[in-house]
Amino acid sequence: MEPCSCDTFVALPPATVNNRIIFGKNSDRPCDEVQEVVYFPAAVHDNLKEHLKCTYIEIDQVPETYAIVLSRPAWLWGAEMGANEHGVCIGNEAVWGREEVCDEEALLGMDLVRLGLERADTAEKALNVIVDLLEKYGQGGNCSEGRMVFSYHNSFLIADRNEAWVLETAGKYWAAEKVQEGVRNISNQLSITTKIDREHPDMRSYAKQKGWWDGKKEFDFAATYSYLDTTKMMISPGRYCEGYKLLNKHKGNITFETMMEILRDKPSGINMEGEFLTTASMVSILPQDSNVPCIHFLTGTPDPERSVFKPFIFVPNISQLLDTSSPTFEDSVKKKPQFNIKPDRRHPLYQKHQQALEILDNKESMRVPIVPHPRQHLLSVFWIWAILIAMWLTGFWCSSQVSGLSL
Repeated sequence: MEPCSCDTFVALPPATVNNRIIFGKNSDRPCDEVQEVVYFPAAVHDNLKEHLKCTYIEIDQVPETYAIVLSRPAWLWGAEMGANEHGVCIGNEAVWGREEVCDEEALLGMDLVRLGLERADTAEKALNVIVDLLEKYGQGGNCSEGRMVFSYHNSFLIADRNEAWVLETAGKYWAAEKVQEGVRNISNQLSITTKIDREHPDMRSYAKQKGWWDGKKEFDFAATYSYLDTTKMMISPGRYCEGYKLLNKHKGNITFETMMEILRDKPSGINMEGEFLTTASMVSILPQDSNVPCIHFLTGTPDPERSVFKPFIFVPNISQLLDTSSPTFEDSVKKKPQFNIKPDRRHPLYQKHQQALEILDNKESMRVPIVPHPRQHLLSVFWIWAILIAMWLTGFWCSSQVSGLSL
């Protein structure tokens, strides 16, 4: 499988405005896959003998889980990205390298995203959750609902109100880099080089045993566990380098609007089109002042350039997000052979979004260039109404009244 899909970004003071951390991610997936936005409340689990069912396997449950909001492919248990009530945000990327991808069903990287959010109230604790589960259960399994086999290792960008961590994996081996200021992004390649703040205890010895590292030169995780020439990584064409350039272009003035603009950027390839496209996007504002709520913006629909970012805030008594929850079907993941029939998982928002795009596309195809004329004013008025109708059709949700909050 050619490395493709997904970019995740974080910007920390002093790169941002008003002492905030800004997190963003595009989820790039098969073009016909529906992504839903779902909320799960905090919970206490008294019966720890009852196992937790993830996408493919069951694992041990924990006594308490936190409230979470997820943007996820509607067919699976885990998530591409999300946040919890404590302001922790996580996004993951597909990565490949020298270590072979495991075909056996284990935890998907998307399962690990959800588990990290459910079980940790800081970014570093989420990292601990993920690496502990990786050691115990491993990662593997098909990441696509369909006959296409799409398996990979994972990298993660984990942020909270104070800091961020990049966690990159190769099988059960991993390295982590702490980010306390400035900007950082991840894409579909290993990107941790020599700045390694935490690591799997056997990561270096395993690389030496495999002949990937001689044990003498400075250890470079990306160069050792993949095929990258990391000396050229920041100048090579590709989404990782383009994303880094876009972040640095706005460094010092990054806001949530800036992050949305980056996610909408098509020339860089960050807003993907084609067989794989950007099926959902997320931007989060994480104020360092704990008295100010975090705000999470999610599209729940494809192409952030043509989608509305809808705000979500964790408040008491949140009801389920019915308009962004997909229909449920008999578990196609567990059936053998898997995914013989691909059900229609479009949720109400997704359907309205498609209707709005059809209206706009049809009107666009009917446009004929004309000589400037007073009637152009009427055409402008028509387009304003068309956009307003499209926004109404695509819907808008929020977990609480956000008027009066400083964005």
